[in-house]
Amino acid sequence: MKIQEKVCILFAGDSGDGIQLTGTEFSNTVAHYGNDLSTFPDFPAEIRAPLGTVSGVSGFKINFGSSEVFTPGGMADVMVVMNVAALKKNLKQLKKGGLLIANTAGFDARNKKLAGYEGTEDPLRQPDLDGFTKMELDVTKMTREALAESGLSKKIIDRSKNMFVLGLVYWLHHKDLGHTVDTLREKFASKPEIAEANVSVLKAGYHYGETVEASYERIVVKPAALPKGEYRNAVGNQVTAIALTSAAQKAGLSLFYAGYPITPASDILHELSKHKNFGVKTFQAEDEIAAVTAAIGASFGGKLGVTASSGPGIALKTEAMGLAVMLELPLVVVNVQRGGPSTGLPTKTEQADLLQALYGRNGEAPLPVLAAHSPSDSFWATFEAARIAIEYMTPVIILSDGYIANGAGPWRFPKSDDLPAIHPPIVSGSSQGFKPYSRDSKGVRPWAIPGQKGWEHRAGGLEKEHESGNVSYDPENHELMVGLRAQKIENIADDIPLAHVENGVKAGKVLVVGWGSTYGAIKTAVTSLHQKGMEVGHMHMRHIHPMPKNVGEILSQYEAVIVPELNKGQLIKVIREKYLVDAQPLSKVQGLPFLASEIEEACLRTIQKLGNS
Repeated sequence: MKIQEKVCILFAGDSGDGIQLTGTEFSNTVAHYGNDLSTFPDFPAEIRAPLGTVSGVSGFKINFGSSEVFTPGGMADVMVVMNVAALKKNLKQLKKGGLLIANTAGFDARNKKLAGYEGTEDPLRQPDLDGFTKMELDVTKMTREALAESGLSKKIIDRSKNMFVLGLVYWLHHKDLGHTVDTLREKFASKPEIAEANVSVLKAGYHYGETVEASYERIVVKPAALPKGEYRNAVGNQVTAIALTSAAQKAGLSLFYAGYPITPASDILHELSKHKNFGVKTFQAEDEIAAVTAAIGASFGGKLGVTASSGPGIALKTEAMGLAVMLELPLVVVNVQRGGPSTGLPTKTEQADLLQALYGRNGEAPLPVLAAHSPSDSFWATFEAARIAIEYMTPVIILSDGYIANGAGPWRFPKSDDLPAIHPPIVSGSSQGFKPYSRDSKGVRPWAIPGQKGWEHRAGGLEKEHESGNVSYDPENHELMVGLRAQKIENIADDIPLAHVENGVKAGKVLVVGWGSTYGAIKTAVTSLHQKGMEVGHMHMRHIHPMPKNVGEILSQYEAVIVPELNKGQLIKVIREKYLVDAQPLSKVQGLPFLASEIEEACLRTIQKLGNS
């Protein structure tokens, strides 16, 4: 038995092998045990991906530990592969000396051919596997033996084989089966025979581990010393939905969500539909344009209007978002980014929609843009986006991505009393002399809701006359109104926290500036470099427009600035233009998140250049 601080496991197999369920159950168990964790589900775009092929492989990576975990890990300590294709796709992700668990039933002639291996070649005997520990077992055969007396069909029995490897991995890491047993019995409550079959196979996998105990060293990862509080295993999209519901409640408003199904944003609609007890209304529209315009109509009617999509859908919503800018109504737009352009990589992650969020509308139409940096941070970033939308009467874009949306980690969720109140500027008192586009000290217009007698006013997409809101084609008035709308957004900088250095040194050689899901990889890399005595710091941007007032001051404290992004360089354009610093890009567009090692290596190269200059 070996005590280890962190362990990274990668489960991989065909889309029909139950890999996502296996990874999710393991995640829930280690979270219940008290480990910190981070996950990265990776699955094909096709609903029925081609079986046995590399393109059809589904994967689930989890990094869990007894200390803080910020990424789903780099190289895996343990890799479970259910067929040849899973091995071929993921072999480079297994750490030298790591443990490979292979289902030999998935390495037959047919599977080898589908994965692109020729003739008698044995993928498990290839030179690339030298130095690894291998556990080869016929999971399919042992699953069938475990359920030989169940009376179930072979097809149904074979669907349970993922539970065998899950039980085995539980044994390897000293994890209890109880949480998964309870989950299976609850999940299949209407089909108890299926529940008990899965439980039996789960236990069979665990007991198989006991029979080979002398051959493999078991690993113990102790609970993490996390701050005290109540935790749940948080998945990004679910947390986003909870944040929207919470914000509406704190503002005293009803929430209206309108969306159109699109990967990887659809789960926000699914989660919000469960919260009707909080007055949440959900609407699956016929297309993206109908969804955003329905949400704007809800805001006009005094609700918190929300819509969500991914890049292609956001492109369709842009005209209506410009309407919301002109109307000056609260609207939250969630963009769960994915690989593009066009349909691109629907199930893979990317950060390439930042410039679309900042500038992707006709005319001068500035609006606030925020970004969440992790599944648990989705709550705070989305709550803040809703607060700004309501209190400043403006559409707001909150950026997530596929990595955050589908990933999971411990979330210490707040109580309602811990959340700040949100104050919608709804008109009250006397309506005498009402001017719908007059402004308070922050530049915010009043919110007059249809049905409030005496507060009637004109609404539409044509330019407004200053204060009265009547249609105006006057050139000077247009310039005035464009300036007033822009100034209102700039005023938000007075109402957001100052930027800060997350970790590392507060002045020195290199500052790594990130936004969104690069957070964990940057924090891990900078922490490692700082422990080695390097003068490196990390600043992460939640508020991207407007930026906190002290960003320029922080940038000036370092000799070099690096901006890692899952795009070809977008935030870096903004930083260079706004602050006139020679920031250097670090780009990755593979549909995969950064590894901490990639960022660490970039920092070391920059430090070396500074030393040679």
